[in-house]
Formats: sequence, structure tokens, C-alpha cells
Amino acid sequence: MSWVYLVLAGFTEIGWPLGLKIAQSGQHRVAGIAMAVSFMALSGFLLFLAQKNIPLGTAYAVWTGIGAAGTFLVGVWFFNDASSMLRYVGVMLIVAGVVLLKVG
Repeated sequence: MSWVYLVLAGFTEIGWPLGLKIAQSGQHRVAGIAMAVSFMALSGFLLFLAQKNIPLGTAYAVWTGIGAAGTFLVGVWFFNDASSMLRYVGVMLIVAGVVLLKVG
């Protein structure tokens, strides 16, 4: 169950930078900040649950890896952030590292 918590923590990690991006729009500032704070709290709590049975370094690396890769993809797909083959390779390397941590 700890790995389920950790994967969910990683995906909810994507929500807080998304909330901060939404908050940059003047009309959605309060909602975006509330979204960011809510996702931070949820992500942190799920990470706390995951760390009961997963080593600290592994849990943190997986959590940030999922968050970083997911946030990159959300930025490219929904906010027209810069993308290139090299950037996608970088994200694939992050994902490969997360997989290796799980396997190891």
C-alpha cells in the first residue's frame, strides 16, 4: 500500500505548481492559491504515509520525479511551454530513474 500512497503523492505533487500557474491569472488568484495549498498538504500527507515502509531517499526521489515529469508534461500540453526532443529525453531519464529505484 505504501507504493500506492507514494504514486498518489507524486501525482498530487503536480497539482500545486498547476495551482500556482492558475493563480497568476488575476481572476483566479485565490482559487489557484487554495488549489496549490490543498495539493501541497495532500501530497505531503501521502508522502508521510508512504515513508512508513519506503526508505526516505527512495520515497523522496520517486515523489519529486513523478512531480517533475508530470509538471513538465502538463506545462507542455496545456500551457505551451517549450518542448524539444532533448527535453523529452530528459523526462524519460527521470522516469527511468524512478523505475530503477522501484526495481532496486
